[in-house]
Amino acid sequence: MTASDTPDTPDTPAAPGEPDASVTVPTPVGEARISWYRAAEPRRVLALGHGAGGGVEARDLRALAAALPAGGCTVALVEQPWRVAGRKVAPAPKTLDTAWTALWPDLAADGVPVVAGGRSAGARVACRTAAELGAAAVLALAFPLHPPGRPERSRADELLAAPAGGLPTLVVQGGRDGFGRPEEFPAADGLTVAAVPWGDHGFAVPKKASADGVDQAGALSLITTTVADWLGGTPGR
Repeated sequence: MTASDTPDTPDTPAAPGEPDASVTVPTPVGEARISWYRAAEPRRVLALGHGAGGGVEARDLRALAAALPAGGCTVALVEQPWRVAGRKVAPAPKTLDTAWTALWPDLAADGVPVVAGGRSAGARVACRTAAELGAAAVLALAFPLHPPGRPERSRADELLAAPAGGLPTLVVQGGRDGFGRPEEFPAADGLTVAAVPWGDHGFAVPKKASADGVDQAGALSLITTTVADWLGGTPGR
């Protein structure tokens, strides 16, 4: 068994918005944590990693974990070892990839297709490793296409590795994201880019967006609906 034998949370029904179980998983770079939001009859698992500036409490990750299980998709929110250990700064990409790769068998243990995903730095990890791990598809939330104000430092090649390998890839991007607006993303076979109007890198929506009929709840609903619809076209049991 690759995860710790004793769950971090008791085996009782989860409260709304709370995980059904949380387990620690040893990796070569420290212990990671997986919080499971389980579907009653899962057809697939969506594994989501967090960004370099925050953890699995991010609004988009929480919204997906709350919404998708009812439609047959188990959601696994993955905390990288550096966050579990309480460190403030994310390690090098290679270290993030090592942890994600080590815990993949736990994510795939249910025997259903696993969609690799994450937000920001977590999306980069998913794109870099999805093909070798046998992921069914890739979900990239707030993909950091380039550093703010530095479009010449594009990470497009990293993003395109997944669709180039035949994996359906969805990017969900805020319309005001300083790390790359939706219209900056390249067109490619197998790549879909969905915009969240007025959203920033964390999908926060300013109050002035209400003049366009956009608010925070509506932005999160758009994310969950877009992802659910896309998942319906990916491999499932």
